[in-house]
Amino acid sequence: MSIPFDLPADDHDLSPRTGYTRAHWEAVADGLLTAAWRWATPGSALLHLPGRPSRSGVRSDGLEGYARTFLAAAFRVAGAGGDDPHHLLERYADGLAAGTRTPGRDDTESWPEILDFDVQGQPMVESASVALGLRLTAPWLWDELDTDVRDRAEEWLRGALRHTPAPNNWYLFPYTVAGFLESVGRGDAETAAARERALDLLESWYRGDGWYADGDGRAFDHYNGWALHLYPVLDAHLSGDAEALARHGGRLRAHLDGFSLMFGADGAPLHHGRSLTYRFAASAAVSLGAVTGHTPLTPGASRRIASGSLRHFLDRGALTPDGLLSLGWYGPHEASLQEYSGPASPYWASKAFVALLAPAGHALWTDTEEPAPVEEADRVLSLPGPGLLLQSTRADGTVRLYNHGSDHVRPHEGESAADDDPHYGRLAYSTRTGPTAPANVADNHLSVEVAGRPSVRRRVHPLGAGHGDGWGWAASWHRPVFVAGPPMVPGLTVESVTVAHGGLELRAHRVTGAPPGSRVTLTGWATGPEEPTVSALHGLYGWDDPAPETVPAPQGTAWTPWARVPRLTGGCGGTTVHLALASLTAGHDAPSLTDAVTDVRVDDGTVEVTWAADGFRTRVSFGPPEVSHTRP
Repeated sequence: MSIPFDLPADDHDLSPRTGYTRAHWEAVADGLLTAAWRWATPGSALLHLPGRPSRSGVRSDGLEGYARTFLAAAFRVAGAGGDDPHHLLERYADGLAAGTRTPGRDDTESWPEILDFDVQGQPMVESASVALGLRLTAPWLWDELDTDVRDRAEEWLRGALRHTPAPNNWYLFPYTVAGFLESVGRGDAETAAARERALDLLESWYRGDGWYADGDGRAFDHYNGWALHLYPVLDAHLSGDAEALARHGGRLRAHLDGFSLMFGADGAPLHHGRSLTYRFAASAAVSLGAVTGHTPLTPGASRRIASGSLRHFLDRGALTPDGLLSLGWYGPHEASLQEYSGPASPYWASKAFVALLAPAGHALWTDTEEPAPVEEADRVLSLPGPGLLLQSTRADGTVRLYNHGSDHVRPHEGESAADDDPHYGRLAYSTRTGPTAPANVADNHLSVEVAGRPSVRRRVHPLGAGHGDGWGWAASWHRPVFVAGPPMVPGLTVESVTVAHGGLELRAHRVTGAPPGSRVTLTGWATGPEEPTVSALHGLYGWDDPAPETVPAPQGTAWTPWARVPRLTGGCGGTTVHLALASLTAGHDAPSLTDAVTDVRVDDGTVEVTWAADGFRTRVSFGPPEVSHTRP
């Protein structure tokens, strides 16, 4: 699709895979900012982008437009050493003065006050972007402001320090505000307390492998990169705190060991978790690693991932004809959104422009692009910390994530089917498919049906993960939660194990405590009839028929307006085992699943299959899970 602003010619000598250079990144930033500023108020304090308002209201959405675009402008100008050819900082300085003159007043320019997250919390989110933008551009914006404007800005920002954040990555917003205030000589006990509180919580959320839970519990998603790593690593980098940078940067490096595999060869990030409308913000951690030197990737591979992600969305309709980022994935897509998303929400994508903090002579821009991890070889990688399993195939450039550890249920919350979240509850996600909408058949899901009522998967309890050469596994258990009738059946549990081998998946499930006459269904990947992607599912044990039926999902996914999902069904009662093979393949070389294994054995809580292609034998024992993968 055409991009509604001019870009430089592709440079396939320097960037043989994407064609993008630093000049392209600057041009995209300029184009996005020019388009957004057409919707500014006369005093430049609010950017009221067109579209449906968020639950926070129009004024908060206008502040979001100012703050999130300011972040892109700050990376753009700071990365150019203060060069501001489009006079962006003048506009943001004017907006800062107008917005902080009478906060809370119902007029054309005034910013909303920052209050507790459950009262009027969204301005706290935006305060971090304002503070970070001011910190990055301090020599050219903050230092030039009148003293009374600085005082008013500080007073507004301190609202973030004096009110309660949401119990997750939000604690890094007052942390970032405090970091800015300290950087300009306005720190005190209040700023120190905000920073100490955030770092203590961050430590408690660390789960290993470079992954943080997004608050107490087990929510693992893109917030790791564009929030939980970005704010503390960037703070340490800007302050020159070597000790803090070594600590936070070391965890970023560990995170990128796995996260860098979560981008397909076409540049798409994994479609998993919330706030996916931020799109290419997913590459922020990759670029931050290159900027700070805390990355296992070469500069050429880092740029290939970041530029690939940026171009992926620009080439697929993420921009409206007016040059604005739409609410959705490629174009508008309601099922990808949360109720807190407003017209300016997609501009958290601005975080990707942290790449511009690497100056023009940096190796991130001067080295020739190198292959991304998905392009180098087939890989299977387990991440025991978050309970995830990654599988990538070089031939089609597809990455798949098997979810045995990430949910969106806080520790104090009950498990309600009404809160089923397709972006967390499914067994698998990929760079080529999205989950189906809640009103449609659920993809990649095992459901127990009791008295005709289907279950959903809410709280995920990890049971382990591991990998070897070309294979890996991850396991979890959950209590089925029902959409109607009693919410749970006492004693009913499901243990699930995924084994990835080459480009195939073995899905093993043990259902325990099911009432007589219950049913179980298993679905595969959701794909559209026009897509060059093949979803296959084949029953091995515990199904009425090994051949799946095809079920429509008329609301489609982020990839296709209409999807179809393969589904197996079988009876269950007491304790039963159900085995299936699944695959997702882009192109015309989809493997046949009917003859992929030569032997299937199920005996007393243990299953064993022999793979036809290489003779390896995979053995899975349930409760607690043990998985082996050996030659006979």
